[in-house]
Amino acid sequence: MRRALARFRLGSTARRVFGWQGLRPGQKEAMRHLVAGRDVLLVMPTGGGKSAVYQVPALLLDGPTVVVSPLIALQRDQVMSLLKAGTGAVAVNSTQSVDKGLDQVTAGTAEFVFLSPEQLAKPEVVERLAAARPSLVAIDEAHCVSSWGHDFRPDYLRLGQVIEKLGHPPVVALTATAAPNVRAEIVRSLGLRDPVEIVRGFDRPNLTLSARRFTSEDDRRRALVEHALAGEGLTLVYVPTRRDAEEYCALMEGKRAEPYHAGLKTADRNRTHARFAAGELDVVVATSAFGMGIDRPDVRRVLHAGPPESPDAYYQEIGRAGRDGRPAEAVLFYRPEDLGLRRFQAGGRADPDLLLRMAVLIREHGGVVPAGELRDLLGVGTTRLTALANLLERAGALVPGELRWARRRLTAERAAERAVELDETRHRVDESRLDMMRAYAETTGCRRRFLLEYFGQPYGRSCGTCDTCHGVVQEAVQEVDDGPFPLQSKVEHTAWGAGTVMSADPDRVTVLFDSVGYKTLALAAVDGLLKKI
Repeated sequence: MRRALARFRLGSTARRVFGWQGLRPGQKEAMRHLVAGRDVLLVMPTGGGKSAVYQVPALLLDGPTVVVSPLIALQRDQVMSLLKAGTGAVAVNSTQSVDKGLDQVTAGTAEFVFLSPEQLAKPEVVERLAAARPSLVAIDEAHCVSSWGHDFRPDYLRLGQVIEKLGHPPVVALTATAAPNVRAEIVRSLGLRDPVEIVRGFDRPNLTLSARRFTSEDDRRRALVEHALAGEGLTLVYVPTRRDAEEYCALMEGKRAEPYHAGLKTADRNRTHARFAAGELDVVVATSAFGMGIDRPDVRRVLHAGPPESPDAYYQEIGRAGRDGRPAEAVLFYRPEDLGLRRFQAGGRADPDLLLRMAVLIREHGGVVPAGELRDLLGVGTTRLTALANLLERAGALVPGELRWARRRLTAERAAERAVELDETRHRVDESRLDMMRAYAETTGCRRRFLLEYFGQPYGRSCGTCDTCHGVVQEAVQEVDDGPFPLQSKVEHTAWGAGTVMSADPDRVTVLFDSVGYKTLALAAVDGLLKKI
């Protein structure tokens, strides 16, 4: 009965507690499904109000809401926002007493509890949360659970188990960017039950897209700095390395500028984040470490000194501009050789011999192998051991979250082979994403259409505002003919297997294959090789 009544109180609760006069498209739909007890996968653009989707229903249901959030800074900001609204909230993380935070949840004084995936790897934390009988679970940045995603985080892999141990209350998985195969893996990995998928448009009409090509690093640097200095309002500059962050920042003369990267002390990063949030900076020059939780609505431009590793990462970073709906711009300053550097930075493959040795040791042990003992036997550090364990876990060889063999009938040799195959597939997909980033940089077509169709949203026209469209007399808008392979149709290639058509032009299609990632194919060359299924 309480869930039935809650559906009719969503709007009034949003107004009374948070002062929101209306809910955006997609928000109320997701809320209604959650209070009705359904799992939801919500894909909504950055700044679209994803947090509201769990905050309002949480106040109408009995029991605390568990929010999984990857960054302590983001947890802190959201807790402060909820406390200002008069709602009990607590963050359980390494910066404060875990017991103290969980005591508030048990006592019923905290309606919201924010945790990182790492905290939920602790059995005692999960047990105490389960005892509090949570009414809702929200997974923020849900694309991190997908090995196909651009920001894969192994700790997210255990969340499906955690959800079950919490009694599987309604779950909402939230992300701003997820291609169709990533969405499918989010559902599978989290164990969502018959979820409602709500995908709001990726288009940001107020964001102007452009790219500038350079042959000289000095010319690129000079042009980007001039562009940043000439602009009014807040600017984010994304750079590939920590050294670049320091050097570009030093060139921002006359601007209140600070660098941000993982090499800085935590206190320095927190200070920059706080100054950025308070509007005390004009420019932040950062690596991708300056990411999740960037919540200012008035960023006027995002400039990239080189391409990220994928359109997924690029779209998420440029999505931090213009959240207030006013005009903003995203400019990519690149050199062709940047893509080769990115390929080098992607790292190497897993060592098959090491995987086999690890598989043999764990299988023959018969129980849970202490991590320290395994590190010593293999001669590897914690980071590498974790990466190897994740591969074996994804291959079905290990009990999730444990260094213990899962299936006696599975041989160590076959498990290692599967793990290597998974690793190779991941690298092929990553390389295909890098190829798509090159294609975006060098396209002569509409950039907006390129990005939207990359994410599976049909656009079928030119935007008229990006650099490749701007100033060119556009013909009357024409919908692109579906041709033999319509957008989002399922296809099969004789060599690459099953895939999904992501974009279609009169002479070519781009297909996302399960085994090799993105491939752009000339229609004249696929006769007999590609078929619709």
